[in-house]
Amino acid sequence: MPLRFGLFSINAYVCSYPEGAARIARAAEATGFESLWAGEHVVLPDPQVPPSPMAPHERILDPLIALTYAAAVTTNVRLGTGIIILPQRNPLVLAKEIASLDTLSQGRVIFGLGVGYLEPEFQALGAPFKQRGAVADDYLAAMQAIWTQQKPSHHGPFVSFEGVQAHPQPPQGTRLPIVVGGRTEAAFRRAVQRGHGWYGFGLGPDATATALEGLRAAAQRYPRPEHLGRLEISITPGRGGSVDRATAEKYASLGVDRLVLMPSLTLAADELQRYVENVGADLIGRV
Repeated sequence: MPLRFGLFSINAYVCSYPEGAARIARAAEATGFESLWAGEHVVLPDPQVPPSPMAPHERILDPLIALTYAAAVTTNVRLGTGIIILPQRNPLVLAKEIASLDTLSQGRVIFGLGVGYLEPEFQALGAPFKQRGAVADDYLAAMQAIWTQQKPSHHGPFVSFEGVQAHPQPPQGTRLPIVVGGRTEAAFRRAVQRGHGWYGFGLGPDATATALEGLRAAAQRYPRPEHLGRLEISITPGRGGSVDRATAEKYASLGVDRLVLMPSLTLAADELQRYVENVGADLIGRV
């Protein structure tokens, strides 16, 4: 299968304005991008402190609202969260939001999740930072229960329910792709045991190869449910989006299925549209 291309970030910078988001979403779909991706930070530390990736006044929209807007101005392009910080969310509210987007987009959602790393953000939201991995595992199980079970119930250490319903369930049902982000052993385990795919952010080819070794080691250690199929690999090479055909082919040779390109964040709308069109002409369908 040819390498697929996604575009990051449809909810920030020039795409955080309605005209920019609509213009770039349409251009990406027209030029053959397979997916649009939106990241998440609810709040940012002010002043900026490591490891915060953004300055406090940089614009970033809620990913699900931005992707819903993108869904309304497109037809076929897939809509990915790259990633939602799962322990910061109420799992049943988030499940309702994702099911709603999957319904309105007619089954185009890719649910990318991670456990987060920015402790000041967790503190501001009242979310548990030290337990975030265990919370994420429990929340994901709860979400999948409400999405897929005829009589949904879940009893875990952080969320418990039964005797409730939430309709509509996502049109994709159990096929709704779950993509796990992160490069820790726990993230690799989560991807192997619970994910349809794994997402590595800001990785060059060498770092990608190292991460894939970690995933292979996790696959030997933890059983993978047969219904999940092969683990799909998505990579964002890093800021700037300067990936030529030879570099894209190198990623493909490593076993990468999708490159989620991140253009320079300072591009104006005209420049970003040209970038999208150039990727369509030079890379999409040629790797």
